[in-house]
Amino acid sequence: MPNYTTPHDHPIYGQLSHAKPAVPGKRKPTVLMTMGSQARAGHDYQVMTHKYITPLVEHAGCVPLLVPTCCGLDDVEHYLDLADGLYLTGAGSNIDPALYGQSNLTPEKPQDLARDRVDLAMIKGALARGLPIFGICRGMQELNVALGGDLYQKVYCEEGMDDHREDGEASPDVQYGASHPVTLVAGSWLERLLGAPQIMVNSLHGQGIRRFGEGLAPLAHAEDGLVEAITMPSRSQFTLGVQWHPEWRARENPHSVRIFEAFGAACRQWLG
Repeated sequence: MPNYTTPHDHPIYGQLSHAKPAVPGKRKPTVLMTMGSQARAGHDYQVMTHKYITPLVEHAGCVPLLVPTCCGLDDVEHYLDLADGLYLTGAGSNIDPALYGQSNLTPEKPQDLARDRVDLAMIKGALARGLPIFGICRGMQELNVALGGDLYQKVYCEEGMDDHREDGEASPDVQYGASHPVTLVAGSWLERLLGAPQIMVNSLHGQGIRRFGEGLAPLAHAEDGLVEAITMPSRSQFTLGVQWHPEWRARENPHSVRIFEAFGAACRQWLG
């Protein structure tokens, strides 16, 4: 059995070394992350993958507060009262098309109605409070739907659109590898943040924004014209949705690091 001179010699403490240190006398921002529903072996679970949590801690310098979606909406306002930001992650489930006035064209795909309800309420509450908001993949689509927009349910079936889905048989490294370029809106704050007019991104989605929700505008497009990033120009607070997955091995991608750092800075500014 290994002999550790002190408890802090244990290797588990080395795993914490990437986290941004707290400023003395100040708490770190608390950021809400809603969990997804998952059934396994006859039990219902609430889940969140490590890849979303890690860059929020390491690069944004925030403390994640994981919010269960299995208990309805009664505590949404309470969670929002505790929050300095809202982080809407991706997931394997699709948003219920009934929420944007369409019938379900992908019945073979999983849905998560509990997360739909909670996330849409969280978004509206976060907007009302002026909280920073960052959405990834499904999270970007949720932001659009919450504001009255709708989606292409099968981007790959739309004329002139590319297939943005990953190869389900490939390894995660291949699935999350750079897939195609996105062009950032010229002069936009995202272009200034990333320091380039175009970046390479991964692509793991079958759905995408069709009609914008109220107040939303594009920040980036794929080569086929599909919207890849959105913001709210009339809102002074950090508001960003991206269709790609910057959380994947974020520390290896300077663009991803900058995005998470900017979100963290906005949350710290909100905290004051």
